[in-house]
Amino acid sequence: MKITELRLRELTGTLHHEGEFWEERLTRPIDVYPEHRAEREGFWMPRRVDDGVSRVVSVFLEVDTDEGVTGLAGPIPHEVAYLIDQQFRRLVTGEDPLATERVWDKMYRDAVHGRKGTPMMAISAIDCALWDLRGKWSGLPVHRLLGGPVRETIPAYASALGYSLEPEKVRRQAQRFKDEGYTATKWFPRWGPTDGREGIARTVELAATLREALGPDVDFMLDAWMSWDVPYTVKMSERLEEFAPRWLEEPVMPDLVAQCAEIRRRSRLPIATGEHEYTRWGLKLLMDAGAAEVLQPDTYWAGGISELVKICAVASTYNLPVIPHGHSVPANIQLSAALPIPACPFVEYLVKWNELLQFFFREPVRPVNGAVTVPTGPGMGVELDPAKIEAERLLGWADQPTLTVSTPA
Repeated sequence: MKITELRLRELTGTLHHEGEFWEERLTRPIDVYPEHRAEREGFWMPRRVDDGVSRVVSVFLEVDTDEGVTGLAGPIPHEVAYLIDQQFRRLVTGEDPLATERVWDKMYRDAVHGRKGTPMMAISAIDCALWDLRGKWSGLPVHRLLGGPVRETIPAYASALGYSLEPEKVRRQAQRFKDEGYTATKWFPRWGPTDGREGIARTVELAATLREALGPDVDFMLDAWMSWDVPYTVKMSERLEEFAPRWLEEPVMPDLVAQCAEIRRRSRLPIATGEHEYTRWGLKLLMDAGAAEVLQPDTYWAGGISELVKICAVASTYNLPVIPHGHSVPANIQLSAALPIPACPFVEYLVKWNELLQFFFREPVRPVNGAVTVPTGPGMGVELDPAKIEAERLLGWADQPTLTVSTPA
């Protein structure tokens, strides 16, 4: 069997929802600049069409073979689709799709200047598509191919990205999560060091509101999204200790490994990080530094299923749990179902984000009573729903022109 085509499909559909879909954004490292801190919208938000109506535009990768089996991955950003088309298409076409280690290694060696960031995200998408293809070819779900299942359901925690941070709305939504059976929920403070004492007070208020609404038996976590620093995080850990968050997440920029390790040593609360790190080599730097109690690589960013298996194996030698970042619940649930429970104890479920990421799936993977049931269909267990596709176009970019340099006479 050979790979014959990599197809990039941009799909458009309409999402109907109650009220404003995206109520609040998180703090970002670039918010140290006032003009960016004042921005209301972000690239991740859906395109509002009317009250209660938003436009969803998603790109999916399909890998075709000469035996008629197709693997699916996505959604992926347009810049990732561009690199798949321009850099990796030539390497992958003609390869055996079941030889995932060979294909991954070829892409990694070719992308020597892209070991992180968008090129690695492109490698991850192709790898996930090949695992989906392998499952469909064999008639088995990916977790079976990886050695599972270890369990049939996995607890999920509700990530509240996009929800309002107004105290009364926080209280109501946290109570909804609790009533829906979640045993943990993660929230995203909008404030950081540049917000001074007011930012500290509002983050403390958020934590107090969550603990009051959730009671003592439901966990909550706070995600700083790389926007804090060492003094601020240590101070926040002291102020937040009485509310017992399960962890503080990604307090500093990803390259500040030593600072993250210092925070972990000085913090009164556990530290989680790794969402914006890549490959087993990048995650091992965090492990060697003692920078976290919980590791959070993203399956669609850090190298795909092939690489996440390796990351989890390395993490097991440090006795550290891996809870993959929630960009792709279908891929994450397949991985987690094949590993020992302590290795992947939770699945992250970004509630609003998954309305967008899984919008075009016929049967989205969603928690029930706070837990996700592992899909048993072949591959990743999801497929596109033609009824949700209102418009479609194939993406492709012509080869870039060769740069010619003229030498003066």
